[in-house]
Amino acid sequence: MNHGRSTQSSRNARNTGWYKRVSAYSALSALIVVSAHAQVRYATGQNVAPVFEGWERNADGSFNFVFGYMNRNYEEEVDVPVGAANALEPGPQDQNQPSHFYVRRQQFVFKVRVPKDWGKKDLVWTLTSHGKTEKAYASLMPVWEIDAGTYQQNRGGPGELGELDDPPAMKLAGAADRSMALADPLTLSTTVVDDGRPTARRSGSDSNPRVEGPLKEAVVRLDPAMRLVVIWIVYRGDASAVTFTPRKVKVANGKADTTVRFSAPGTYVLRGYADDGIFWDAVDVKVTVSR
Repeated sequence: MNHGRSTQSSRNARNTGWYKRVSAYSALSALIVVSAHAQVRYATGQNVAPVFEGWERNADGSFNFVFGYMNRNYEEEVDVPVGAANALEPGPQDQNQPSHFYVRRQQFVFKVRVPKDWGKKDLVWTLTSHGKTEKAYASLMPVWEIDAGTYQQNRGGPGELGELDDPPAMKLAGAADRSMALADPLTLSTTVVDDGRPTARRSGSDSNPRVEGPLKEAVVRLDPAMRLVVIWIVYRGDASAVTFTPRKVKVANGKADTTVRFSAPGTYVLRGYADDGIFWDAVDVKVTVSR
């Protein structure tokens, strides 16, 4: 009897070990399947989700709600004209949000100023694309407050040895609203004032200069030798019809020029960013192109 119980115990132990191994294998297989599914990358066909980044305080007591977005595609740039499918509320549908969406996660894209008596209301950005509607809800909840440190932490830190850094100041030469013929090139000239920081940081081997963080909206990384640049993007309109030469301009003697050509008539909003690798300033140019 004892022998029988021992044999049965051995069988039970073997069965239990086999069951545990099978269970572990099944769990691992399921984990692999789930992980693989979670890591699927979509080139096209996915929607754009609006994102509330946080709110800032202004010196006059008002506030800025800061928004970005997540284009779930890895290759497809999505266009959603301002209107019912791309609107903010309360207030006018158009509150300077983009209508051309570059791929993946784009941070700190635009700001909406609200009065100091805004209170507990939400400002809602609604985006509908590829048949899916998503909303971002902005509020003045304390947990959502952001400041200069938030930008620094998301764009590479405060610079060499924790040095202070002031944002560049950018100005556009000429009118911000222009009309032109399709065949004509457009020269965009800007002036940029900056404090010269952050200084270039070296790699651990001290052999290669630091590659600055990307300007998210432009989907362009600064070249190692470019500490201060102007980068142009299409903020609204058909980006495939716009060519910047160059798109990324190193600031020299406080100036940066680029030439733009259009291959289709229409109304475009072009945005230029003066970027020092941590902070930036921006200007918008509305261009109406006729045949």
